[in-house]
Amino acid sequence: MNISPHSQREKRLALFIDYDNLAVGMKNSSGKRFQIEPILDRALEKGKILVKRAYADWSAYRDGRLELHEAAVELVEIPRKRVGAKNSADIRMVVDALDLAFSRTHIDSFVLVTGDSDFSPLVTKLREHDREVVGIGLRSASSALLIENCDEFIFYEDLLRRTTVETPVRGRSDLTKSQKEAFDLVMDVARALLREGRDTVWASMIKQTIRRKKPSFDESMHDYSSFSELLEDMEQKGLVELTKDTKSGSLVVTSVSTRQERA
Repeated sequence: MNISPHSQREKRLALFIDYDNLAVGMKNSSGKRFQIEPILDRALEKGKILVKRAYADWSAYRDGRLELHEAAVELVEIPRKRVGAKNSADIRMVVDALDLAFSRTHIDSFVLVTGDSDFSPLVTKLREHDREVVGIGLRSASSALLIENCDEFIFYEDLLRRTTVETPVRGRSDLTKSQKEAFDLVMDVARALLREGRDTVWASMIKQTIRRKKPSFDESMHDYSSFSELLEDMEQKGLVELTKDTKSGSLVVTSVSTRQERA
């Protein structure tokens, strides 16, 4: 039985970042700088982020602070003035996460950006209290114990790879720049919802997710009078497949074109 698109409440997330773990891991594995945008982008596909915190001795990461500030991430300072400061950061992150779980019951999902096995007990405790836990970490520096404890674990390298994949609309000469921008966004979100295992991907669900990722999105700025009109144009161009729910009349996306299909 399908659920009405108006009855599906978006998930409410808290994002906790063990910045030391990611920054050091990136430096050791690739020498590249840690980027927050791919993580926020993936988390917003899952739901609305209500809390964003990152833990580190920020005097050691002056270059990373600006990007996090711009993303409205709260920077929690853990000074490295003694041996065991890393443990202090871990403890503070654990305490804050548990405090949030007990005091804000409307938060139903926690995204823990770390690969450190020390957080496995936190994952277990959050799940005991009926919270979904998603882990994000480096493939080369994530504990098998932590990975297995999470409801889902996403490798950071895979998020970076997603941002470089060519989409089916970019090489098409029959589309305007505005159409390419809108279609790319819709297809990316629709794929994410299908990947999340949603039984029914309503048009309203896609637009809701787009608005989380890009609050300024408005289909009228892309010359469409409604979001349904935009989707129907995409179907005519072979980019998505649609059906219409017999009860509500709402559009449902059943599949999304891939680059291989267009080749």
